[in-house]
Amino acid sequence: MTAPTDLGTPARAVPAPPPRLPGADTAPATVVPQRVAPGALLPGTPDLLRSVFRGHAAGVAVITARGAGAGAKPVGFTATSLTSVSADPPLISFGAGTGSSSWPVLAEAEYVGVHLLAEHQAALAATFARSGADRFAPPTRWGTGPEGVPLLDGVLARLVCRVIARVPAGDHRVLIAEVAAGEHGVGGRPLVYHEGRFTGLREPS
Repeated sequence: MTAPTDLGTPARAVPAPPPRLPGADTAPATVVPQRVAPGALLPGTPDLLRSVFRGHAAGVAVITARGAGAGAKPVGFTATSLTSVSADPPLISFGAGTGSSSWPVLAEAEYVGVHLLAEHQAALAATFARSGADRFAPPTRWGTGPEGVPLLDGVLARLVCRVIARVPAGDHRVLIAEVAAGEHGVGGRPLVYHEGRFTGLREPS
């Protein structure tokens, strides 16, 4: 992949400095904008986005939900897109791929479970990220919470949230949900995702 030879951005003329006022000791400084050199930036592509965000450390969460009807099985997936949106009302958001095995349930679920993982739970994060895995089989420990939401045990914190919007975003949907209930779980440090792997925070040297 090569960068274009010209980004197509016309150079902007530097505005003339304002006139000097009578009695002023010095003229105001003029800030000259720096133009990015042609070819310094790459075209926006999926590969560029992935490579950039490999260097962006993100917290790791597991999102769970249950389908409607008797005997409906729980679903869940690992998310690194969890974001706090608003404190009042308490809102969170996360992305879900429309091609994922969890999406048919998430597309209809009224409530979801949101779990923040501790740094020792990389194996749990990997289980919920692996295609075809029986994610709720042992050694995963979980139970049924309010509104029938599957809740994982032993996590840093967990929330039960009511979905209020599903916003189309490319091959994903951004779900916005209001926190209905929650609790802090075990103490400890968070699990993060960085450079393509699950890891913990490092102490400053």
